[in-house]
Amino acid sequence: MKLVPSLDFDWFLKPSQGLIYDRQLVILALSLMAIGLTMVASASIAEGIALNDDPFYFVKRHSAFLLLCLVLSGLVLQVPMSRWQQFSGAFLICSLLLLVLVLVVGRNVNGSTRWLALGPINVQPAEIAKLALFAFLAGFLVRRQAEVRGQWKGFLKPLAVMATMSVLLLMQPDLGSVVVLFVTTIGMLFLAGARLSQFISLIVLGCSLVGFLIVSSPYRMRRVTSFLNPWEDPFGSGYQLTQSLMAFGRGGWLGEGLGNSIQKLEYLPEAHTDFVFAILGEELGFTGVLLVLLLQAWLAFKALLIGQKVLLGGRQYEGYLAMGIGIWFSFQTVVNVGAASGLLPTKGLTLPLVSYGGSSLLVIGAAVAILVRIDHEWRRDNMQARQREAT
Repeated sequence: MKLVPSLDFDWFLKPSQGLIYDRQLVILALSLMAIGLTMVASASIAEGIALNDDPFYFVKRHSAFLLLCLVLSGLVLQVPMSRWQQFSGAFLICSLLLLVLVLVVGRNVNGSTRWLALGPINVQPAEIAKLALFAFLAGFLVRRQAEVRGQWKGFLKPLAVMATMSVLLLMQPDLGSVVVLFVTTIGMLFLAGARLSQFISLIVLGCSLVGFLIVSSPYRMRRVTSFLNPWEDPFGSGYQLTQSLMAFGRGGWLGEGLGNSIQKLEYLPEAHTDFVFAILGEELGFTGVLLVLLLQAWLAFKALLIGQKVLLGGRQYEGYLAMGIGIWFSFQTVVNVGAASGLLPTKGLTLPLVSYGGSSLLVIGAAVAILVRIDHEWRRDNMQARQREAT
């Protein structure tokens, strides 16, 4: 006789069975959103007071973006994947037009022209361009799979599209988004079966181009040198990274406690955006850092698992797109965390679903909704097949 009832964690550790959607995926996304709202509320108090004399200025805006994100995700869930495949080319063209438009009438902030002002909301076309490129690339890999695997022409065509988008992004300038596009594109091409010789050539070319862009741009060169030794100029080029490292150092194992960060008090500039992970480390310590990293890794892994499942089931478009989203999420997380902890140069990329930033939050929320839709369609069709077999 059991005196203590057993706890069943199967619902948490295994893919949801018998449901028409994957509740794990939904819980993961909502958990990261909740953590992000909490950390933005904590990290942005000093900045809100300084800019608008309102300690809750940024958390109000972030809450509004979260509500809008949930509404947009609900709308995206209603769109069949066949429609995404059908209109992926039109989506790509629209994103390219937005990238051109932002260069003409975009808003300049800190020397970068990356935002389109739509009333009180600033839209960042680079975030939309990421999802548009991956949706288009998934369709291209389905249509031209044999060409991609057997000919250089098929391998170079999607790279030409990515290169066009990259040129527009570099004119903003936004090297971080270009690196995300490049890594995710070569990852998707690898999954599609492109030859190893093509990848070696592409990686060498890509590294050479990134190196040239860094050397040819004084501000990018300063970022790299400050990354290699931020303490050489702790009040100049290395200021942001040294403050971020001090935040992690103060956090220790268990942190200073939620709301007790010192670095957010105007020591770490705009701590609620790209460096919110440093404030999280200071307030919640190593345990909080580990929890968020595990949730982010789990979210990316779920995307890859869904992609593998539907690919094996013959749904190539959905499979390539899901895996592309998984690569995108995981790489962007690595870059953000690496920049905050001094492992990588600063790239200005948000932490998915956690950092403050309306465009990033909306687009990544839409990408999660696409994953839920892909899994839903797979479950729905398999359930119907089993019902037909039973009758």
